[in-house]
Amino acid sequence: MKQMIRHAYDNTYLHKDFHQALNFALIYLEKQQGEKGVRAYLTDFAEAYYAPLNQAVKDQGLSALQAYMEKIYALEGGEVAIRRTTDPDQLDIIVSRCPAVTHIRAGNNDVSPLFHLTHEVVNDCICRGTPWQSELLDYNPQTGSCIQRFSRRTTS
Repeated sequence: MKQMIRHAYDNTYLHKDFHQALNFALIYLEKQQGEKGVRAYLTDFAEAYYAPLNQAVKDQGLSALQAYMEKIYALEGGEVAIRRTTDPDQLDIIVSRCPAVTHIRAGNNDVSPLFHLTHEVVNDCICRGTPWQSELLDYNPQTGSCIQRFSRRTTS
């Protein structure tokens, strides 16, 4: 008899069901607590989970964010273009087909009407306390396609 030994790191990274569970949580929270509850939940999650990325953005700027986004979207799939513009203080993420929304819809599930907050709130938390800001310039709830922009904060 042969014994097969496998470790989690032997497997390809993939967490599509995380997005499904998150979607169900957003739907539940919206029904129970409204948009304010959804925002609070996403903020609590993002501040904890993305603390290392937030620190990297403080230390390295947009290059840390670009490297992270390239890595995560390469792992998750979808149709995404991540590009620096001619402005060195700007990073655009153009998602033509969101892997999370695609997975949710493939299971014949509705996508939370507040799913776009997973970009807005999370990106705001990643940028909090840094010289950078985020904007969700466009979002299509059917496909999850969107344009996310990160740029230097303006002082006013």
